[in-house]
Amino acid sequence: MVFTKRLRDGVRRGEITCSVRIWKSARVKVGHRYRMEEGEIEIDSIEPIGFLDITPQLARESGFLGVIDLLKVAKHGAGNNIYLVRFHYVAPKGLRRPR
Repeated sequence: MVFTKRLRDGVRRGEITCSVRIWKSARVKVGHRYRMEEGEIEIDSIEPIGFLDITPQLARESGFLGVIDLLKVAKHGAGNNIYLVRFHYVAPKGLRRPR
């Protein structure tokens, strides 16, 4: 999973632990790790959701100002399926999560 540059520090600090993605099909698997520039994220859960499930609170939890801000970034490719991905950051060995 790739995060827009403005979200990456929040992911590394553990402030952002979920992402809404619009894909053709799920592109990540629970328990798998995906690289970031530094460290990785490990997927805790992925679930299909509906458009009405994208609330202002969920948008803020995902690191965005609101729903419209999130939707500008959430669509990846030609898909129309909406997924809520929950994850946690795993720092590289020898490094601690920034505070």
